[in-house]
Amino acid sequence: MSFELFVARRYLFARRGQAFISVISWISVAGVALGVASLIVVMGVMNGFTTDLRDKIIGMSAHAVVYSSAPVFEEDENLEAALRSAPGITALTPFIHSGVLLSGRSGGSGVYLRGVDPKSAAAVLGGLKNMTRGKVGDLDDTEGLPGIIIGEVLADKLAVDVGGRINVMAPSGRQSAAGFSPRIMPFRVVGLFRIGLADYDSALAFVNLSNAREVLGRPDRSISGIETAVDDVYAAGEIMRRALSLTDRTDLYVRTWQEMNANLFAALKLEKAAMAVILTLVVLVGSFSIVTALVMLVMEKKRDIAILMSMGARAGMVRRIFTLQGLLIGCMGTTAGMLLGLGCCMLLKRYKFIELPRGVYSLDYLPVLLQWQDVLLTGLCAMLLCFFATLYPARQAAGIEPVEALRHE
Repeated sequence: MSFELFVARRYLFARRGQAFISVISWISVAGVALGVASLIVVMGVMNGFTTDLRDKIIGMSAHAVVYSSAPVFEEDENLEAALRSAPGITALTPFIHSGVLLSGRSGGSGVYLRGVDPKSAAAVLGGLKNMTRGKVGDLDDTEGLPGIIIGEVLADKLAVDVGGRINVMAPSGRQSAAGFSPRIMPFRVVGLFRIGLADYDSALAFVNLSNAREVLGRPDRSISGIETAVDDVYAAGEIMRRALSLTDRTDLYVRTWQEMNANLFAALKLEKAAMAVILTLVVLVGSFSIVTALVMLVMEKKRDIAILMSMGARAGMVRRIFTLQGLLIGCMGTTAGMLLGLGCCMLLKRYKFIELPRGVYSLDYLPVLLQWQDVLLTGLCAMLLCFFATLYPARQAAGIEPVEALRHE
């Protein structure tokens, strides 16, 4: 800042003992601060929900799944060995899936049955490592009935517990003289899990791979696909494309977790963008208060501006004075808002004092995940809005004609 600009600024805003920032200016600071803080908190909560949902989806589904376009996809040790040796792939497991009907003491329910290999499934499906009752290895128990793992919500619905019996009825059956008869096979509940998502806790069941083939009427060694885990979930597609290039199979194709849940994450992304736009309007209202404050200052200091310009002050100098005044208000509001927003996020993350209704959401508390790029982008956008808010008052101040302003003085 030049010496002339410093003197002019002091002359305009410190003369006659007037306050440097008026009441309206403080209201502008508060408006910008509240808008910035609200935006940071909402972005943190939306990031927390999205990340939690992503982790739970990945916990019960693979990062990428290899399918075959051939009529029958059979287990291939050479294929699995080639995939295991590919860079980026950390684990894999074959699986079978189909829709079935489960029946217990209190009725029945349609579920998504998945046949897995208990020895390798937990390395790919992280949710099976943290079951509330039992463990995935119990599916290999050969004593008595074959084992099945279901969600806690489904267990309550069927009125069964660990050790209880349920029947699995598959759509594939036999045609006889008496008509079509579905396959029905009894299972013993050996484990329960709780993910927090209704689609999993109430409509998903796991059985041994060989038992799944038996109840679904599939031939030996047949599978639906190969689930894989990779070291970078956001590069799953590229990793799997490189892995398939190492095999001699042309009938294989891949679907990643992003492709299988594209609609859900697109909706979350749109919701986050909509909330950002709505809360940006709050910052915009605060920036309009800056316009009001500066316009009133121009009207109040019209005579002083005219005197300065008659003494040789240039229009650009006056314009910079009011621009700096508005930017100072915006900087104070943005800084206060960022500190307030970060403080609220830290408190929400540490103490979790906002509880959510159980059974309605996938979490029992409000999740918060701060991403510094969101915080910095919020601060930058707020400062830009405050800068644009100074343009009109600064231009009005610079356009004052000294002769007209002092004519009636």
